[in-house]
Amino acid sequence: MTDAARRTGTTQVYTWEPSNQAIAARYGVRPEDVVRFDTNTSPAEPAGLAGALAGPFDPSLNEYPDSEYAELTAAAAAYTGVDPGEIVVGAGADEVLDIIAKTFLPAAGAAIVPIPTYGMYGVLTSQRAARAIAVPRRGTDGAFGLDLDRLLPLLAEAQVVWLAVPNNPTGADEPEANLLALLDAAAALGPQAPAIVVDEAYHEFTGRTAIPLRDRYPHLIVVRTLSKAFALPGIRIGYAVAARATIARLERVRPPGSVSTVSATIGAAALRAPATAVENVRRLVEERSRFAAALTAAGWTPHPSVTNFLLVRIGSHEQAEEAAERLLHRGLVPRTFGPANPLRGHLRLTVRSAAENARLVEAIGA
Repeated sequence: MTDAARRTGTTQVYTWEPSNQAIAARYGVRPEDVVRFDTNTSPAEPAGLAGALAGPFDPSLNEYPDSEYAELTAAAAAYTGVDPGEIVVGAGADEVLDIIAKTFLPAAGAAIVPIPTYGMYGVLTSQRAARAIAVPRRGTDGAFGLDLDRLLPLLAEAQVVWLAVPNNPTGADEPEANLLALLDAAAALGPQAPAIVVDEAYHEFTGRTAIPLRDRYPHLIVVRTLSKAFALPGIRIGYAVAARATIARLERVRPPGSVSTVSATIGAAALRAPATAVENVRRLVEERSRFAAALTAAGWTPHPSVTNFLLVRIGSHEQAEEAAERLLHRGLVPRTFGPANPLRGHLRLTVRSAAENARLVEAIGA
C-alpha cells in the first residue's frame, strides 16, 4: 500500500503509507500482528550500534548539528572509496533526490522517468513544476530493462534522468552496457547534458556500482541510502557521490541542519562497520530464494530479483486487488499497483524473516 489517506474527524489527512495502527483499525487486527511487506525494510534492527546510541554526541544535543557533517561524510567517503569532497549527505536518499531536483530541474524543465520505477521521481519532478517524460521500460521478456531506442532520442529535452539501478519496484538490475550507452549519449550533448541520477538504494545486494564512472561522466550522480542493506530507515541517512564540481552545486542547495546529530552519529558508525550490512544481505538473499520457491509452489509467479523484495504476478488487476485484501485482513501488507500502472496485476512483497514469509505463504491458500 502507498499514497494513502486517513480520516481524523472530518479531515482527510494525506500520508505516503498508512501506519500499522491505521491498518489494524481498518482490517480488525492487532497492531502487533501487522507485518510490512510493502516497505522493503529489513525484518530486524542491525546489531552492534549500541555504543553510537549511547553517546556522548559531538556536538552535544543542546547545539545544532555540524552543518558539514564531517564525521558522517568521512565515513561515507571511506565506505565508497572516494574523497570526502565528492560526497553530500541528506536526511535519507529522498532528501538527496530532492536536493538534486532543486539543483538541476528548473520550472518548465523536464525529467526522463523510465516506468515503472520509484514513485518519488515523478513526485519530485511535479514539485519543481517540471514535465515528467515517461518512457516505458521493456516488458517481462526484456527484464524490465531500459528501452534505449525510445529513451536516448529524448535526452536533449531533459535536465534530469531518474534511473534506479537495481530498479524498484521490479527488482531487476540494469545491464552495464545499457548504462554506459546512456551515459555516452548524454555526454555527447556537452554542456547541455542532463544530470544522470543513478539511484543505488539496493547496491549492496549486487555489489555493482556506477561510482567509478564519475570522473569520466561529470553529469553522473550516484545516490545511496542506509535504509536497505544497513537496515536503518528510521534514522533517515542518504548520500550522493559525484564529481567535485557537481557536489559543490548540490552543497549550495542542501539544508544546513536536516540530519540530526543522533542520526549522523549512528550513520557514521554503521558505515564504519559494513560487515553488519554484508551479513544482513547474505541472510536476505538466502531467504529470498526460499520465499520465491514457496510463492511459486503456492501458485503465484515471482519475477527474478536481485533486491530484498519480489515482484509477483497474480493475474488480472482485480485478482491482485482481491489477493491484497485477503492478506490485509490477516495483517499482511503488500505493495499494490493501481489500474493505470504498468504493473497492475502484480504485488510487490518485501523479503522478511522466514517465519513472517511463511505466514504470508500460508495466507495465500487460506
